[in-house]
Amino acid sequence: MKSHRLLKRVFKDSSVPIVANEMRLSPSTVYKWAEAPDSGSASGIANPLDRALSLYNATGDPRVIHWLCEQTGGFYVDNAVAASNGETPQRLAPATSKVVKQFADLLSTVASAASDSKINQREARAIRREWEKLKRIAEGYIQCCEKGNFKQLNRNLNKK
Repeated sequence: MKSHRLLKRVFKDSSVPIVANEMRLSPSTVYKWAEAPDSGSASGIANPLDRALSLYNATGDPRVIHWLCEQTGGFYVDNAVAASNGETPQRLAPATSKVVKQFADLLSTVASAASDSKINQREARAIRREWEKLKRIAEGYIQCCEKGNFKQLNRNLNKK
């Protein structure tokens, strides 16, 4: 979906004047964000969604997206790209065991950190790293299940 169309839908549920006031902008600026950039009435003002995407594309740094997700109480998980080039699907068992191993790695990290009945910041960061890795691997696994192709998943896991 194009960003201006998403914003048009959002503004059906949220009052543009209230949004503008909260953001300390004029309502006309906020209304312009919901206009198609190629329409005759478009002002050429890039909306915040396009600007955030441009920042990510210019830097290639996923921390931009991670930060946005964290600020809204969520998290970002990369979608693994399942190969669709006609490769023969690999057996399910090796891919499944890799996901289970990553889950075991997370549990091991948690158990080790909690062994003294407290978790310090370094241990919390290690748990977070393992959790983020598990989320990425699990998402890739699910996508490969949906496509029935585990060869790409195993390649992705072997890179990590």
